[in-house]
Parts: sequence; structure tokens; C-alpha cells
Amino acid sequence: MSDVDKAIATQLANIEKRTGKTLQELTQIVQASGLSKHGELVSMLKSTLGMGHGDANTVVHTVRQTAGPAAPVADSEASVLDGLYTGAKSELRPIHDAVLAVLRDLGAFEAAPKKTYVSYRRKKQFCMVGPATNTRVEVGLNMKDVPATDRLEALPAGQMCQYKVRLTNATEVDAELIAWLRIAYDASGS
Repeated sequence: MSDVDKAIATQLANIEKRTGKTLQELTQIVQASGLSKHGELVSMLKSTLGMGHGDANTVVHTVRQTAGPAAPVADSEASVLDGLYTGAKSELRPIHDAVLAVLRDLGAFEAAPKKTYVSYRRKKQFCMVGPATNTRVEVGLNMKDVPATDRLEALPAGQMCQYKVRLTNATEVDAELIAWLRIAYDASGS
């Protein structure tokens, strides 16, 4: 069993304790809801059982993996990004998509949507991507011993990431940023 599988098993055991319901009971609730979209199922579990987003998301993913056909993960991921990039921020979506395309080329990882960004992780978080303003996407990077530059801003200790890069156009997802993403990605798997 991989470390990720162990972590999910532990989280599911904790969810059972917190909700007082077995995974089988939670599966029945999800299946009986009549809902089909990932986000709708997560919202339903949050509102009916008082689950946090991470727990509800894990339950839905687990149920869908064991219960047969499900919406593709890309649909779920797309709906998360649709929620982040609405209104004035919608024009920033191609920047996030360009970063995500690079991440997919690097290898396997897990996406953990948050309220204002998406955290990407392997054994630990290696980057965060999200709209910082209506005109800018920020990429937070976790990597050590990389010299800061005008573009690669070092962040104070205690932040979620050690560095940040500000992007205003998808063309800024260039070789330099890709190299930093690779460093952060590689460091997160060891």
C-alpha cells in the first residue's frame, strides 16, 4: 500500500468516526442522493452531514471509484477551475490551464481544491495556483535553495510556499517557470 493509499485509508477511518457512519452507509447516501455531478455530491455531504470540503471530496472520490461509472476526473477538475475563474477572473483561466498542462507532463500528482486556489501535491504540496486578483494568477512554489530573482519572489518563513511567481499571460508559462515547477515537483516526491 502506497503512502497516498495509507493516508486515504486513515482519512476514511477518521471520517467514519466523525460522522458516525460507515463507508458503506456513506456510499448509500451518495448513491441515493440522485445527484451525478462531483461538486453537487460534495456540497450535499457538506450540508447534510456537516463534513469539511476535504472529507466530502474524499468520500465522493472513493464512492465513485468503487461504485462503477463516474464522471471523469477532468470534469470535476474543470468544474473546480470554472468556480475559481468566474466573472472578471475568467480571462485568467488560460494561464492556470497552461500551468496545469506543464504539471501533467511532470508526472502523477493530486489536486486539492481550496476556496481561492488549487493545491498540487505528491507526498507533500509542491505548488499552489490560483487567481490572486482580477488581472493576475499566482503560482506558489515549495522548493529550497533556489536563488530568488525579480520574477521568483521569496516569501517570508511560515507561508504556505517558499516562493511565488506572478503571471498575467499564459505566455509567461515559459522554460524558466517550467524549470522551477520541475524542481518543486521533484522535491515533493522524496
